[in-house]
Amino acid sequence: MDPGGLTELDRRIAGCRACPRLVAWREEVARTKRAAFADWAYWGRPVPGFGPPDARLLIVGLAPAAHGGNRTGRMFTGDRSGDVLYRALYDVGLASQPTAVHAGDGLELYGVRVTSPVHCAPPANKPTPGERDTCRPWLVRELRLLRPTVRAALVLGAFGWQAALPAFAEAGWTVPRPRPAFAHGAHAVLPAADGPALHLFGCFHVSQRNTFTGRLTPGMLREALRTAAGAAGLPARGGGAARTETG
Repeated sequence: MDPGGLTELDRRIAGCRACPRLVAWREEVARTKRAAFADWAYWGRPVPGFGPPDARLLIVGLAPAAHGGNRTGRMFTGDRSGDVLYRALYDVGLASQPTAVHAGDGLELYGVRVTSPVHCAPPANKPTPGERDTCRPWLVRELRLLRPTVRAALVLGAFGWQAALPAFAEAGWTVPRPRPAFAHGAHAVLPAADGPALHLFGCFHVSQRNTFTGRLTPGMLREALRTAAGAAGLPARGGGAARTETG
C-alpha cells in the first residue's frame, strides 16, 4: 500500500487536460450550470477516485456525471446514480451513511474504493474510444497502487468492463482468453504471477435508465455488492445481520 502515491495520483488526475473535447465540455457545464445548482461553485475538473488507499474492493463506473461528480468533485456524488449506489453500500455495511451530497458531507467507505475509466464528464455520458484509451494510464496506475490489498472488483456496465479489462492486464493481472463477456452477475478470476488473484464481477450500471425501468433493482445491486465484498474478504450485511460471504 502506498497512500502517498495514491494521494499524488489523485492530485495529478485532477489537473489533467489531455482530452480537448472533455475539457471544453466539463468547463462549459461548470460555467453555465443547471438552474437547480446555480449557487454552486462547480468542480469542473477530472474527478479522482474515492475511498481508502487500502481498499479490498474496487467499484469501477463509467465517467462522472455533468451535474454530479463534475459539480461536487467526488465520484457518484450529487446525482441519482450515486444515490442508488451509496444507499446500497450503506445497506450492506460498506458505507458510513446512505447519502452522498457533497465532498465534505462526512461519507466514508469501508474497504471500498470507487473509480472510473474516464475521469471527466463526457457529453451525453458517452466518452469516445480515444478518450477512454487516453485516460487508461490513470486507471492502470491506480490499480498498481491498490494491488497490495485489492482482491475484487465490481464493474458497473459494459463500457466500464471493456475499458477495465486492458487496464487490469497492464496492472499485472492475467485476463483470460477469450476475454470474459460482460453480464450482470458475470464472474471471472484474474490470476497474477506475483501476487493474489483478482475476482472480477459484472453488474448493470446504476444509471437512471436501468434503475427507473427495473433492469437493476436495489436488491440486485445489494446482492452484487455482497458477493463482491465476500470475495474481497469484507464483511457485508445480508438479511439484517452482519456476515462475511466467501463465495
